[in-house]
Amino acid sequence: MTTTYTAGTVPSDIPGAPPIPNWAALKPANYPALDKTPPLDSDEVKQWIQEVQNSGVPIPDFAPTNPGGCANNTQAAANSSRCWWTCGGCERDYDVTTCPTKDTWGLTYDDGPSPYTTDLMNYLDQHAIKGTFFVVGSRAISRPAMLQAEYVQGHQIAVHTWSHPYMTTMTNEQVIAELGWSKKVIKDVLGVTPIYWRPPYGDIDDRVRAIGMAMNLFPVMWTRISATQTFDTLDYDLASGMANPVQVLDSWDAIMNNSTQIDTGFIVLEHDLFQQTVDIAVGYILPEALAHQPAYNITPVITCSDMPMSNAYLETNDNSTNTLPAVVLGGNVTTDADPSGSSNGTASGASTSGAVGTSALSSGLITAAVSVMAGMAAFML
Repeated sequence: MTTTYTAGTVPSDIPGAPPIPNWAALKPANYPALDKTPPLDSDEVKQWIQEVQNSGVPIPDFAPTNPGGCANNTQAAANSSRCWWTCGGCERDYDVTTCPTKDTWGLTYDDGPSPYTTDLMNYLDQHAIKGTFFVVGSRAISRPAMLQAEYVQGHQIAVHTWSHPYMTTMTNEQVIAELGWSKKVIKDVLGVTPIYWRPPYGDIDDRVRAIGMAMNLFPVMWTRISATQTFDTLDYDLASGMANPVQVLDSWDAIMNNSTQIDTGFIVLEHDLFQQTVDIAVGYILPEALAHQPAYNITPVITCSDMPMSNAYLETNDNSTNTLPAVVLGGNVTTDADPSGSSNGTASGASTSGAVGTSALSSGLITAAVSVMAGMAAFML
């Protein structure tokens, strides 16, 4: 690390943010095994399960998918009410897939922090670029000082599960454990809790969406304009040899061309896990993006969504401008550190009956909430 931050440091771009904790005091033994789905019998997971059950968000009664993707799940893939992104690209109105303003790039990197993230951060700092890092919990507890550096230096931190599984293959309880432990370790390292997440491999359906929303996590995907035209650089496949640099650069050239054909901004899938992905980002993709005409406005996802960085975290989010996810789907949300300031801990926009607070919702979110809830079966865990 070129810079480490002492406990008590406060990020300058988030008014009211708590000071960061002492990362050196964290004990990895207090967290699950790295890169494995956490066990379900811990007190923490039991509590999170109970909170989801009490959230007021209905969870669709879909069975987990089989490993092997669409070809091994023909019935699930054909079920349009499931809204399975992997098989068909189905998305909901509350999925974050684009930036509202044309030529705005919501910059994202998945799977870190890794040993190579520092090289990427140095390049971004040199060019005054900020992005969103979707953090794997196992790697956050492995490199907490690096995670603090990302946060304090103005990048958005979001959840990317504990062990990076295909989420639709998980049971409800396993989904909760994956998201809960990733949220917890980020809070323990930074002092704030993200309210945005990205499913590994983009593997999400309405069951997984609803669980995430009940845990106050909005899903962030990447831009997709057709089944064959997605804003995926393919950089993840470099390390395994399934893609070569020419293919990745061809994908990036197609993304830049497609960005001029749409009326919105865009979000691209990239990774900071491997040396190859960082090298191609700082050596080719980012320089080409900086030279693009018309110029791209490169920002974190929360910024490209026309919101301040404070709206990315539970403790600092302004519920009048960014209604909490569980409230969007009709949940009655209570938090330990209630950002709304209400005395009973009920988040702004929620009511004790669990009704959606429509004054804080856009018409698109209301439509999404109604359409999703209408297709949902009884809550099951």
